[in-house]
Amino acid sequence: MSEILELSMEHADELVKVTHALSTELRLRMLALLNSRRMNVAELAEALEIPVSTAASNVKVLEQAGLIVTELLPASRGAMKVCSRIYDDIKIIINAPQPLAEADQGEYCYEIAMPIGNFTACEVAPTCGMVSETGPIITEDSPAGFFHPDRVQAQLVWLRKGYLEYRYPLEIPAGAEIREIQFSVEICSEAPNYANDWPSDITLWINGVEVGTWTSPGDFGGRRGKLNPAWWIDTGTQFGTLKTWSVDRTRSTIDHQELSAVTLAQLNLTRQNHVDLRLGVKEDARHKGGMNLFGKKFGDYEQDLVMKIFYSVKA
Repeated sequence: MSEILELSMEHADELVKVTHALSTELRLRMLALLNSRRMNVAELAEALEIPVSTAASNVKVLEQAGLIVTELLPASRGAMKVCSRIYDDIKIIINAPQPLAEADQGEYCYEIAMPIGNFTACEVAPTCGMVSETGPIITEDSPAGFFHPDRVQAQLVWLRKGYLEYRYPLEIPAGAEIREIQFSVEICSEAPNYANDWPSDITLWINGVEVGTWTSPGDFGGRRGKLNPAWWIDTGTQFGTLKTWSVDRTRSTIDHQELSAVTLAQLNLTRQNHVDLRLGVKEDARHKGGMNLFGKKFGDYEQDLVMKIFYSVKA
């Protein structure tokens, strides 16, 4: 699955950074060169016939916009900065549809942000661990530690195999008609330290129904996550990608791209007072590259694992 960056007017700061990064022919040519392979700054400068200093300053703009990632690798003399492109396509939505909660009178949004450490069940295998904003919570690579009560403080949780399961309360009016359910979280693969090219097939289930799988392209590092605390190591996982799974009456999507034919009717949402969410890597996955989940104080996005239910109530 190709990686698509979608931007709308709701995220104006990010939109400004990306459009600025794309505003020169030079930076567009850099992205084109990174289509087929990773390149270091000197290689980009040579291919574009520009000074290395010019290439470096433009690489920094692309990196700050989140369009590429860089990492320092050993070279014959010191270190070299190697660049990798993140996205295959960029989609800018100017006239985004209003959320159902704001569209018409009588339509609402029920929203809960779940701390990533507040899982109710799990199955994990090393490499695995969790940390809070202030330091490690458990001994690294200790699956037993995932049952520690301090897990609720976690801001970064990782596992190489298995799943995490969460239970959300469902408190909407009796007789409400659900139109759509969404789950969004910052997420990526899990490799020792980090590896930008490390695919992982991450699957989402709602109430035991498999909704669909997204292939994370890597375990991202090479620059610090925007929210990471100062104590966190530079050589570890740094940030993820914000992904949104949605199920409505006709289909399931991820970031507005069709994912599966699963519909709301299959989820039996109104038959109980809670919603169960599971995220994990299946035993028969093609890419068993693990999973990192980010809380609101780690990575690039200041949010937890958010559920939104859009519904209407008859007058």
